[in-house]
Order: sequence, then structure tokens, then C-alpha cells
Amino acid sequence: MTEQNFFIFGAGYSGKAFARQRPEGVGIAGTTRSAEKVAGLEAAGIEPFVFDGHLTPKIRAKLAATTHLVVSAGPGDDGDPVLNAAREAIIHGMPQLRWIGYLSTVGVYGDHGGAWIDETATCRPKPGRSSMRLAAEQAWHELGEQIARPVAILRLSGIYGPGRNAFVNLENGTAKRLVKKDQVFNRIHVQDISGALWFLAEGDYGGVFNITDDEPAPPQDVVAYAAEKMGVAPPPEIPFETAQLSPMARSFYGENKRVANTAIKALGFTFGMPDYRKALDSMWAHGTWRGEGEGDRRSPIRQG
Repeated sequence: MTEQNFFIFGAGYSGKAFARQRPEGVGIAGTTRSAEKVAGLEAAGIEPFVFDGHLTPKIRAKLAATTHLVVSAGPGDDGDPVLNAAREAIIHGMPQLRWIGYLSTVGVYGDHGGAWIDETATCRPKPGRSSMRLAAEQAWHELGEQIARPVAILRLSGIYGPGRNAFVNLENGTAKRLVKKDQVFNRIHVQDISGALWFLAEGDYGGVFNITDDEPAPPQDVVAYAAEKMGVAPPPEIPFETAQLSPMARSFYGENKRVANTAIKALGFTFGMPDYRKALDSMWAHGTWRGEGEGDRRSPIRQG
């Protein structure tokens, strides 16, 4: 088997889960913005590098031996930070590169009024973060064409898993049951993000892939199911119209769609956690729901 060396820009929650699933003999390096997080990368088996928007000589040397590049760093007002710093290095300084994976979001689709959509759907993102994501996707696609390498765009729905789930939110008192009529969200267990990345990388597949579960569901149902598993009372239902929400949290509820994972299934990939019940059942049964103390610092809205 040809040697494989992965480099992850933005080796956070999903990147560390990906590294833990590595086959034997595969090298994985990755970046963090903070020196304080280096130990967490090492614990996941990732050779750590601090990336502050500029390539160090050590990063350049590691990229020169990289066969598979995974980008999980989000864009900002100045565009994609990895492309801004590393475009020339990717074009001219990565002779071993075979494949690029870019982690995006289903937010690029915008609102579809609760309808089912797949990868062929029109993207109509709101101005701001989702629009920047779509622009970054296009930039990575164009770079892939320029260097004749496959680029897989993975559009992720709300990420959850060990340490980031409704059990944790119930335990720490942050779980809410916001109710908005007919509102649903898709989710994706971090294990399936990892599995999809490995699958697409092994096959050198390029294209756009929705990495999401099979059952978009009302977020209040997920909280109620987790509370039942824990044997605790669920928090009271809160009508969306009267809820105290941040502008970002409220914006999530301004988009309603049911996202299908058609493209990756057509290639033969099988999701291990196709719905929230199976995922919560598994984490509860195996005692993995608390994770490694990395509680979700993002909005519980996204996690359902």
C-alpha cells in the first residue's frame, strides 16, 4: 500500500475523531491556533503544529510529504485562511498530494421551506458565514481543477458525538426545548464524519457530498428522547416566538430543510449512526456520551 500522510488544517473536534480512526501506518499531522491545545492533538495521535495564518518552515516541510490534505478551518472576512496562506505551497510545494477534503456546512443551501434536498439543490445562503463558506468551496474546487487533484466538499449538518450531545446539555443545565412549528434539523455524529472522510480519501473521490443523517427531526424531540434515556424530566417547551435567543441562534431557525445524503451513499458508503436515536442509544450504552471533557461550546441549537 502506498504511504499515506494526512495533514489537517484546523484539527478540532472532527479532526481528532478522524485521527483516532486511522488505519495502522498512516501519518497524521494537524494544526491548532493555540499552543494550549497542542496536548489535545497529541493525545489523538496528531503531530501538532500551531497555525496563525502563516506557514512556518516546519509546516511547509510537512506539507511537502503530505498525500492527503483535510481542511476544517472556516473562512473569515478575508476569505479562506488556508488558501490565503498556503495556495502557492499547495500548487508548487506538495508533490505528493493526491486528494483534498474540505469540510463545509449544509448552511450553504439556505432555506428550502422544509423540503427534501440533495447535492443537486440550488444554494442560496444568507449573507455572512454561509455565503463565505460557499465562496470557499468554489475556491477549493477551482484550485483542484488547476492542479488536477480531486477535491471532496463535505457539507456537514449539526455535529454531535461524545462530549457534544443532548445528554451533556441536560447534565449541565443548558438543554432547551424550543418549539417552532414544522421546524426540523439534520444532524451528523462525528463518527460518521470520520468514516466519510476516510471513505472518500481512500477512493480519491471528488465532488460535493452531504454528510448528514437520514432523519431530520424537531430539536425538542431529541432533547426529550435523551431525557427519557437518562431518566430525568425534560426541560419545559419554550415557544420559539417568545424565546430569548442570540441573533445567531435565531438565524438557525430561519432555515428549514431536509437534507439527503444521496451522493456518498451512491458510492457505497453506509452511515453508522443514521438517526439520533441510534446515536444516543449507542453513546448511552457504551458510556461514551461525556467524551473527553470537551463540552460543546457552540449553540445547542446546532446540536439538536
